[in-house]
Amino acid sequence: MPTTAQPFAHLSAPNVSLYRDIMRVFARAKERFIVHLRPEDVAAELSRLSDEHLAQALDQLTGWSNLRADPDTSRVTSVEDFHRKRFLYQLTGEGHAAEQALTFYDEMIGRRGALQSVALEDIAEQLQALKVLASEPDPDPAKTHRLLLSLTERFSSLADNAQAFMSSLRRAIDFSDGNVDGFLAYKERLIDYINRFIADLANSGAQITVLITDLERLGHDRLLRLAAQREASDAVPDETEAAAAYANAEAAASDDWDNRWRGLRDWFVSTGTGHPSQSRLLRQAAVTAIKQLIDTVVLLNERRSGRSDRSADFRALARWFAEAPDEAAMHRLWRAAFGLTPARHLTVTAGTVAEWDEVDPPPSTPWQEAPPIRISPQLRKTGSYERRGQPNRIEDRSLARRMLRDQAEREAAETAAARRLLATEGPVLLSELGVLDARAFRLFLGLLGDALAARLPGDTEVKTTTADGSMEVRLSLVEGGAEVSVETADGGLTGPEHLIEITDLTA
Repeated sequence: MPTTAQPFAHLSAPNVSLYRDIMRVFARAKERFIVHLRPEDVAAELSRLSDEHLAQALDQLTGWSNLRADPDTSRVTSVEDFHRKRFLYQLTGEGHAAEQALTFYDEMIGRRGALQSVALEDIAEQLQALKVLASEPDPDPAKTHRLLLSLTERFSSLADNAQAFMSSLRRAIDFSDGNVDGFLAYKERLIDYINRFIADLANSGAQITVLITDLERLGHDRLLRLAAQREASDAVPDETEAAAAYANAEAAASDDWDNRWRGLRDWFVSTGTGHPSQSRLLRQAAVTAIKQLIDTVVLLNERRSGRSDRSADFRALARWFAEAPDEAAMHRLWRAAFGLTPARHLTVTAGTVAEWDEVDPPPSTPWQEAPPIRISPQLRKTGSYERRGQPNRIEDRSLARRMLRDQAEREAAETAAARRLLATEGPVLLSELGVLDARAFRLFLGLLGDALAARLPGDTEVKTTTADGSMEVRLSLVEGGAEVSVETADGGLTGPEHLIEITDLTA
């Protein structure tokens, strides 16, 4: 038997599940006001155990001071029975406290919480009853104490459950790649539930605020003192022999009730713009949670429709890195994804520029077949190169900048013309679009791709806006329509017949 109790030692033992089951049997028996249990009583609850394993576990729990073993002499009928080891087991104070702590821990870890609209009604009714008592010249102390205790219990339950619910709601919103179908299935009910509570909190909260203000005007301190005096009487029965002890007990109880009332008041009554009430903060948090739920649903719909999602792309890239066979493959994947290869040449020599002008390679030329860039051997060896002599003259790049500006303006004008060409006065058939030039066709392909990407499986109509917000397209499938061809300067694009409506939002 150890000199000090170790009621939590069984949590780190190899057979922790067995010890926890035995302790639960004793805890449930204590709730039924059963003090002692025999090994056969425990075995009846845990039928999977052998007598030998059960005896060893009971002895071990007794050694940790979770249980106390008393000799069982009630069924001794012979000398042999007296010398045989028979024990009655019961929870020790340490074991009972440890079991209560573990039960409370399990409840708090798995607690989801709830927004209790009924608790708001109960609080309002109890405050109304206290208001009636405060209006009387001599309130009943017992009735006042009972109402205040009930009010405190109901308010504590409301506050704790609201806090637990908002914590669980944040975990539900931040579900990452959890059960998407389950999330989408319950989000509508969750939003309706929060909306109802927000409405109840706004209505009942205003009523409770008025009742608290009226009680303070009528003198709520008198009711709190009555409750404190009643509790002090229970703590010190004989006031004449222990006047100082009674005064201390009453002062402690008064401070306790003042603190409870202050918590109730701060929860429902705002003290100014800088100190909003907890109920108002809870309403704001609930509204924010609804917005976050809606944003999460929009994100999920975009993922399902094939829209680009950077977080999903990075997760897919991380999975590819994890599945790479070796580090060389990881490096190739890194270069392919980000292209952050070191640029060791800071300038282009005149010989390289002349070779480029002579060959004039098209943009589609592979790097291996393109004219190389000549760099200094010293740069290849040391990673740095400093040319001796006078620095190069500063080049005037105003002509190149003007050329780039003219090119950008020309491309913008061509794009605007293509938008005006594609814009329709209403829904038209794809077969009626006419011949499209190259730039209008590229813009049309982008619009068509955005519309098809936004259309969910089974939908026949979709409406979307381009990423830059310049155009809106509505696409509807024509049932029974034949294959049609959209003629362009480079050829024809064939596909099923659709009704399309294109709107230029910049016009």
